[in-house]
Amino acid sequence: MNVEGLKCMVDLHLHLDGAISLESAKELAKLQDISIPESDEEILKLLRVSPDCRDLNEFLEKFEFPCSLLKTKIGVETAAYNLCRELKEQGVMYAEIRFAPQLSEGNGISAEDAVVAAIEGMRKSGLKSNLILCCMRGKGLYEKNIKTIELAAKYLNKGVVLADLAGAEGVFATADFEDIFKKARELEVPFTIHAGEAAGAESVWKALEFGAVRIGHGIRSVEDKSLIEELAKRKIPLEICPTSNLQTRVYENLSEYPLREMMKNGVFITINTDDPSVEGTDIKREYNNLIKEFKLNRMEIKELLINAVKASRTSEEEKAEMESEIEKEIEKEN
Repeated sequence: MNVEGLKCMVDLHLHLDGAISLESAKELAKLQDISIPESDEEILKLLRVSPDCRDLNEFLEKFEFPCSLLKTKIGVETAAYNLCRELKEQGVMYAEIRFAPQLSEGNGISAEDAVVAAIEGMRKSGLKSNLILCCMRGKGLYEKNIKTIELAAKYLNKGVVLADLAGAEGVFATADFEDIFKKARELEVPFTIHAGEAAGAESVWKALEFGAVRIGHGIRSVEDKSLIEELAKRKIPLEICPTSNLQTRVYENLSEYPLREMMKNGVFITINTDDPSVEGTDIKREYNNLIKEFKLNRMEIKELLINAVKASRTSEEEKAEMESEIEKEIEKEN
């Protein structure tokens, strides 16, 4: 079985600035009078990571161009709308899209303006979706990160469902951002944290200590058996992103990817894209690659899809509807 015909896909780890398609980039540039190359080939070079990418730090350099398209309210709203429409066409029924509103500030747009614009674009698209607001790793970003947490609190359950911490994990350790998540706990903002990607198990332990309800990536948790046991015991969902982890050289080949090991040990796994335009992937390609490499059967595919629904930050009523849709779609593939 593959998932090509399914219309019940879920993506919980998806960056807006990493998911601007070629067509969307051209529209955004025209809307905002931004100069871009004339040929599609040259634009794709700006959007997509090269095959010889060395690590996460080099991977993150690829975001300069797409972020430049998200510096106005109309830019953010249109990008969010276009992405949701494209996801719907790809068979996605629910998505949690994340971005760092602080990266859109300037040109007369505030971080809050960017949040409102993203929510509006997603709402207009008709796709069931919610927003995650990213704090950023780096120096001198404390005030902007606190503002992001405050915005997450203000718009919680009004389009926003989680806060996050993203960026160069190998350079700026998770442990250094304790104050940000102390603020999140004070304001009762739930959060996920990028951890166990460019850094090892110690980063995931810190994320759990801070109170993360999910872990972004988390794939290097396999380096610590006691951490795997803890994740399994607490049913903490991991938002794994296989193609991304290959392109940032966490693993060299999909055959090395510890999917089976994690599933065997009872870790709560969800499959996601991370940055589909940067990587040249989509959610069905992620599933189909894993199905082919690890010989996933029908029940395992269904389990991974339902895991994503269970880990989502939407209402219990919507979760029940989505689980029912998965059952129906999988049955159709018989």
